[in-house]
Formats: sequence, structure tokens, C-alpha cells
Amino acid sequence: MHLHIKNMVCNRCKMVVKAELEKLGFKTLLVELGEVTLDQDVSAADKVRISEQLSHFGFELLEDKKMQIAEQLKTAIINLVHYNKEPLKINLSAYLSEQLKQEYISLSSIFSEIESQTIEKYFIAQKIEKVKEMLTYGELTLSEIAYQLNYSSVAHLSAQFKKVTGITPSVYKSGSTDSRKTLDEV
Repeated sequence: MHLHIKNMVCNRCKMVVKAELEKLGFKTLLVELGEVTLDQDVSAADKVRISEQLSHFGFELLEDKKMQIAEQLKTAIINLVHYNKEPLKINLSAYLSEQLKQEYISLSSIFSEIESQTIEKYFIAQKIEKVKEMLTYGELTLSEIAYQLNYSSVAHLSAQFKKVTGITPSVYKSGSTDSRKTLDEV
């Protein structure tokens, strides 16, 4: 049985969800961001137990199909921006359609309905959080960050950063008060 879980955004989340499900007596076959495969079907009462247990850690069991799709889209974008080792040289709509095996227009409509923002705005917000992370660690120049995240130029990255955060990347790097967000807050 597959369970869809909201707010699973990192490997630590996967470990927590797996541990909590095992505490409840369920054997996990696969734990991925946003989704868990169990070795058995679960009853409605079991779903309530699971939901209550996971809610203590900020996770939410998703039953609604549209909410599941929106969460899968967020997970795919987070994977692409934060965990992909290669520079982002991909068409977002084609990538998401391929990942979810659905037409982008349908995915876009569902995402906007559920999240009250466009996929593109969410993607940009995730990229800006990744820029903040990279600036914080100071291992790459702004030019290297722009290349890594597929910005056409440093000027484009800087303009988008300022539009989203209200400050420039250099002001942020110098220790401004605009702190990073956790991925589930973006």
C-alpha cells in the first residue's frame, strides 16, 4: 500500500517517517520523499493512528488525489533544485510531466488550485532558497551559483533574488537578517 505524506522534504524526514511507522508495527518497503510503500494494506483506523503519530513531527497523511499531485510536484521540484548534482539544464514543464506521467497543463492547474501559486513561482522560491544556502556556505562565486542553477546571467540571478527577498545577494551574504527557510516553509 502507498501512503502519500506531506512535508517530507529531506533524508532526515524519510528516516523519521520510517522509524515512526515501524514503531506502530508497519513494515516499510520503500520510503521516498512524499511517499511510503508498506508491505500491507492499512485499515481506516490504522490510517488515523499513522496520521496522529506523524502529525507530531509536522507530517500530514494525504488522502485527496489533487493534494497528492501537488505534493508530488513539490517533491519533484525540491529534488531537482536541492538534490540534483548536475546544473539545472532542463525544461521544467517537460521534467515535471515526465516525473508525474501527466500533461503539464493539468499539473499546473491542480498545483495552482491547491497551493494558490504557480509552479513557476514555487520553483523560483526553491531556487532562491538554494542560492541562500550556497551563499551561506561560501564555496561558490555568484557566477558559479548562477551557472549551477541555470540563470542566464549573474544579473538575472541578482534581480530575481532581490525581487523575492527584497535584498541583493551581496547584502544577504554580508549577514543580513533575511534568514533561510526550511524547504517545507517555501
